[in-house]
Parts: sequence; structure tokens; C-alpha cells
Amino acid sequence: IQVNTLDAALEHGVRRLLFLGSSCIYPKFAPQPISESSLLTGPLEPTNDAYAIAKIAGILHVQAVRRQYGLPWISAMPTNLYGPEDNFSATTSHVLPALIRRYDEARSEDLPSVTNWGTGTPRREFLHVDDMASACLHLLENYDGPQQVNVGTGEDHTIGEVAELVSEATGYPGETHWDTTKPDGTPRKLLDVGMLRGTGWAPSISLEDGIRDTVDWYRSHR
Repeated sequence: IQVNTLDAALEHGVRRLLFLGSSCIYPKFAPQPISESSLLTGPLEPTNDAYAIAKIAGILHVQAVRRQYGLPWISAMPTNLYGPEDNFSATTSHVLPALIRRYDEARSEDLPSVTNWGTGTPRREFLHVDDMASACLHLLENYDGPQQVNVGTGEDHTIGEVAELVSEATGYPGETHWDTTKPDGTPRKLLDVGMLRGTGWAPSISLEDGIRDTVDWYRSHR
């Protein structure tokens, strides 16, 4: 799909194109925060290496089009996104929407406690989808270069801190427990967003406000 879309865009003379990747393109043990120059410097996370390779191929595809045809196509690599329209499935959702569903259901069912996987110590970066949309438009209007651009907040939080914010936003009064027999995953994944900040863009939605906004949307659409 990716190759066909990019080839079709070239065939039909699309002048400006933004290709979106993912922070998983970077090596599993890349130095933190992860800069754009870390691409292809080490082994990928084995659980999503196929997805990462596909995204890396897209970045190189865009760079090749720039070299061969001189078109101002660009690539951006977002951090973990969340917000309205997210996937809140009990089995396939990512960490933040999964926490929102878990705590909100615990509140509705008056459960005394919630149990989350791992130790709660891994650190993750989260960006609200409205900020992501803003960053995409900003890059299309203000950036033209071959290097992929990291898109994030430049700040991270422990999963335990995020769980506490979700607990507060959902109004859950019970206790939080951690099942340390379950895996934590990568200890930390934070993007270096210096290149993006250098173009004049910064996020406007705090994690606290973004989580409250997402909880409100979830409750009105579940």
C-alpha cells in the first residue's frame, strides 16, 4: 500500500507530500532522547521490527524521490499518540487508552482496585492527536529537508504517573496494584524534538488536559 501510494503520488505530480512513520524506526537501545541521526544505527525492537522496516523503507523512498525528481517531499516520525477516536479495545489497545478503559470500568463497577502490568517504572512520551495534526500542517508549511523529523513533546512520564493521571481524570477512588510478573518492555523511549522546535513549533496540550479530553470523548462514545 505504501509503495503504491507514493508511486501514484509521483505519477500524478503531487508536489508536496508528508510521509508519517513511527518512533519504532529507531534502534531498541538508541541513546535517549532519540535523535533523528539514530536511524539505522542498531538492532530494532524484535516485536515490531517488520513494521519498523516498512516505515524505514518509506523514509528512504521519500529521500530517493527528493534526489531523483527534486520534489519537496518530507517525512515525520511521531511519538506515542492518543486522544479522541483512539482504539479502546480490551485486547488490542495501546497503553494510554487501555488505562482509560480499565479505570473507567473500575469506577463504573465500583471495584476496589485496578491491577496494571509491570512495575510502572518504564518511561514513555505521549502526544495528543490535535497537537500532531498541528505539527503536520506546520511542517508542510515550514520544512523542506531530506531528514525525517521527530514529532513529540520532548517530555516523558513513568507509566505509574500516567496511571495516576488517568485515575484522577476518571474519578476512580480505588487503589492501583502492579503485577510485576508481567513484562515492562523498553525502559525508556523519548524523542529528541530539537529539530522540530527549531522550525518554530511546540505542543499546546498538556498531558493532564489531553487525558481529561480523551476520557470525556471515550465516555460519550463507548
